[in-house]
Amino acid sequence: MNCALEFKGVVKTYGSRRALDGLDLAVPRGAIFGLVGSNGAGKTTALAVSVGLLRRDAGTVSLLGEGMFDPERHAGRVTLLPQDSRLPLHARVEDLLWFYGRLQGLSEGTLRESIDEVLEWVHLRDRRRSPVRTLSHGMMRRLTIAQAFLGRPELVLLDEPMSGLDPREAARIRAILKRRHDTQTVVISSHDLHELETLCDAAAFIEAGRLVRQDSMDSLTRRSRRVTYFLEPAGRPLPMAELQQALPGATWEQALEGAELTVKFFDETARAAETNARVLEILLRHGVGVLEIRRGSNLESEYFFATDAHGSSVTPLPPARAATP
Repeated sequence: MNCALEFKGVVKTYGSRRALDGLDLAVPRGAIFGLVGSNGAGKTTALAVSVGLLRRDAGTVSLLGEGMFDPERHAGRVTLLPQDSRLPLHARVEDLLWFYGRLQGLSEGTLRESIDEVLEWVHLRDRRRSPVRTLSHGMMRRLTIAQAFLGRPELVLLDEPMSGLDPREAARIRAILKRRHDTQTVVISSHDLHELETLCDAAAFIEAGRLVRQDSMDSLTRRSRRVTYFLEPAGRPLPMAELQQALPGATWEQALEGAELTVKFFDETARAAETNARVLEILLRHGVGVLEIRRGSNLESEYFFATDAHGSSVTPLPPARAATP
């Protein structure tokens, strides 16, 4: 895999407790990648370790296939938006972006063009000369995201970017992230699993500082292996024999006294549209009312299923070990 970010056996400790416990993670280039985990699972620690804000105790981290973060080599190519980032209230929007861009090593010409671009993305061009203190909370959050995309960095790390935003502001942020350049890799840590399911190409479940599961979003949510039909309650008997004959390679499950019917495939070449064409024809011909069709599962239920037996507590340390420089 061509990775934008890779962890191998990374350990990070806080005193006598282990926040990252041999974390293995591989983020493919060009993806929008979600990090999912409970509070204390290690998501924020992993992002901080990746850019050198925290020193790892063991294992290796590689950014853009070039090893550990290096301020000179990765200047302007890797950015991080911390979860609790704050902005200086006295600064003006444009001046602040200029300052951050110069810190990242961007040239004046590149920065001038990039500031115009990111302010257009986040709908703040009309506020470019406004002091930060005059912005709403949502505007400030959009400004921090604009800062993370200055200069079109190759790898962007966002920790809870939609935290505290109202639905309209969150929708604006989703639109911004979807408009990223195809060459950019974006890693998003969030507790909003619906947001991640909507945005991300792939995701990883992390608990107790370890990787529980990582896969594409299609595989995690089983979009190619499951279709659920929500039917009128107390409707007609379901024609199960005919359905099984129409899809001999599938298994069927009924729930809620027949009001929920799920077909599961073992062959991932099955197509939802072809399945619907067969199933709906049979159901409607038998007078069964179909209220809704849902493809796959959802990220939240799959996360709960994957982590139920794993636990979420931070692991106590074994006897001391030598730190890795």
